[in-house]
Amino acid sequence: MLRALFLLLWEFSSNCYPGSLDRNKVAGKIVVCVASDFSISRRIRKMVVEDARGRGMILVNPEDTGVPFDSGTFPFIEVGGRYGTSILKYMNKTKNPKGTILAAVDVPGYRPAPSVAYFSSRGPGPLTENILKPDVMAPGVSILAAFPPKNVTGTVPAGEKPSWYALKSGTSMACPHVTGAAAFVKSVHPKWSPSMIKSALMTTATVFNNLGKPVMNNSRQSASPHEAGAGEINPIKALNPGLVFHTTTLDYLRFLCYYGLSNKDIKSLSPRTNFTCPSNSTNNDRLMSNLNYPSISIAVLSRRRIGRAATATQTITRTATNVGHVNSTYIAMVHAPSGLRVEVLPRKLVFTERVGRLTFRVVFNGTKAPRGYNYGSLTWRDGRRHLVRLVFAVNVE
Repeated sequence: MLRALFLLLWEFSSNCYPGSLDRNKVAGKIVVCVASDFSISRRIRKMVVEDARGRGMILVNPEDTGVPFDSGTFPFIEVGGRYGTSILKYMNKTKNPKGTILAAVDVPGYRPAPSVAYFSSRGPGPLTENILKPDVMAPGVSILAAFPPKNVTGTVPAGEKPSWYALKSGTSMACPHVTGAAAFVKSVHPKWSPSMIKSALMTTATVFNNLGKPVMNNSRQSASPHEAGAGEINPIKALNPGLVFHTTTLDYLRFLCYYGLSNKDIKSLSPRTNFTCPSNSTNNDRLMSNLNYPSISIAVLSRRRIGRAATATQTITRTATNVGHVNSTYIAMVHAPSGLRVEVLPRKLVFTERVGRLTFRVVFNGTKAPRGYNYGSLTWRDGRRHLVRLVFAVNVE
């Protein structure tokens, strides 16, 4: 527990820029910094206050990122704009404002969760917008991870030994979760290919938080597929996805054709494959959307027909493999934004002992759709327990 006087530093000092604090005024006090300049990291601000001999620091961050910061042994707390405003009002109305920074505690059942972190990589992809980016989301904020112990002054309390664990955030924390989930699915289905496992994780991902509402981004808005992908992985549901979309070697080789690689280039990458690019496929990125992928993305869908380059409609093909009940019937359900017409042909898939794979088409019509990216989903439902969800992102121009 720490009790000390508050000190509010205005203008240049309020951001806690390096060299902006007066040691004579700061020493022994809790310093309130306002993060109006995001070019200065939390670590730098903390070091500035610590160097000025402050006893602690309160960072008012209007963005309220929700990502904790490891300040070592230095008392530090970060609050959002609402709580920050209350603190500033109290300080302005009180002659000798005082405060207490308590030790951090675990908050079980935090709500809402999950949400997309501010640092999470967003789509569309820089190389092609005809493959949805990202695929999925996974836990990556404040993960208790094994970590090489650091015995550096200010990181370990006096008399204590360095910990072998640390709370870390980032893609480097989310990736192990997905890897573990994939290994978990593989242990139950050893004959499944990597693309089948990927499909299972994507089509069974959840798009709702623990409040039963859509997953939000760091701006407290509903996260789009360019932020959350297909949703957050659910390893248990991925064990029994019902249908999977198996992306074959042929799919990937055709992708290279669509991207612009020549037959010679592809031959050098896959010398044992007797493959030739289909006619009129080289450097035709529109065809990338037909990669048998467990999501759909269209980079350009015109609102009106203009020559051969752009059309008001585009047909996407997918092939589903039944990995559930042998005799199953799936019905298509479409959730699309107003104005974007989406037609599934056929709307019913009937799998039998002899028919384990079926192909369907999804026709997108952007004639009356609003410009920009339109997001939605196509879900195949068997009436039992399987909901096979494919998210889509269609850019209407």
